[in-house]
Amino acid sequence: MAVLPPDPVFTLRCAEMGSVNSVCFHHNERILAGTVKGSIHLWDLQTNRPFLNFEAGTNPITYLYHAEDSLFTQEKGGNIKCWTLTNTGYELKKNYETTHIAFCKCDYIQNKDILIYPKSENSIGFAYLNDENMQEIPDLQPSETLKLGHITCLKAINRLGQDYIIAGYESGDIITWDIRSNKIVSSSKVNEFPMAIDFDVQSNRGICGSANDRLEVISFTPRQSFDIKSVNELSIKNPGINCIKIRPDQKVFVSGGWDGRIRIFSWKSLRPLAVLTEHKSGGVMDICFSSGKVSTWNANIMAAGGFDGQITLWDLYN
Repeated sequence: MAVLPPDPVFTLRCAEMGSVNSVCFHHNERILAGTVKGSIHLWDLQTNRPFLNFEAGTNPITYLYHAEDSLFTQEKGGNIKCWTLTNTGYELKKNYETTHIAFCKCDYIQNKDILIYPKSENSIGFAYLNDENMQEIPDLQPSETLKLGHITCLKAINRLGQDYIIAGYESGDIITWDIRSNKIVSSSKVNEFPMAIDFDVQSNRGICGSANDRLEVISFTPRQSFDIKSVNELSIKNPGINCIKIRPDQKVFVSGGWDGRIRIFSWKSLRPLAVLTEHKSGGVMDICFSSGKVSTWNANIMAAGGFDGQITLWDLYN
């Protein structure tokens, strides 16, 4: 008998929040939701109730990252903001103005506390969290002879002891950047420009999603090189991927689709395991995993935010 997909352990919703565009955990006991309206809503996972919200901008919040006492927000209109957590809420510390108006999300280099973000059509900017003046470091700017179009996705990795960035572009190119030298170390093509990407250095594999009905598995081939190649494809029923995340224990990966489906696959075998259909209308816009157990359920939790105004919480480990 086939195993039925699990039910969510809880669903967070309130009329004031509206469509959810991005989600992240803070200390595993709070969920932050960035909305299409430009507001941030904080939920207490011990009571499963909202306890704070504030306006971060006027455009959809496409990315959230919460460090110890700082919050980064990214607006679809281009602005990147750093907020400081205080006793009364969040205060704006720094605003990074960009000219990037597409959907590419930021990423974070945790071992160095550096935010990477799309700065213009095809350049990548940096910001140090722990730098008192929040000074930016030199941008990654490809040559004008490379016709790449807009940046569509970013992923920071630490490989062979060094930090690199894998960036996808409208042209279908996937470029690997060496942060230390600010140079391109490889450029490859995939079948269609990637809209979401994640990469697992341990297994030397990554996964890309785009507007089509396939997920593309990529790898550095050969392993010690910097040449990224497509090594496999997985078909999905309906086209369009908003987000892809490999679970921190590298057991499974999940995708959030335009069709509102959360698809779960084995990361080792790439076999489909389940399709979660709790988000009935609109796409699943973002997915995140807690870094440890959430006390209410004594389990690591996956959170998914959707255009239907819900944040669903899942225990996929059991």
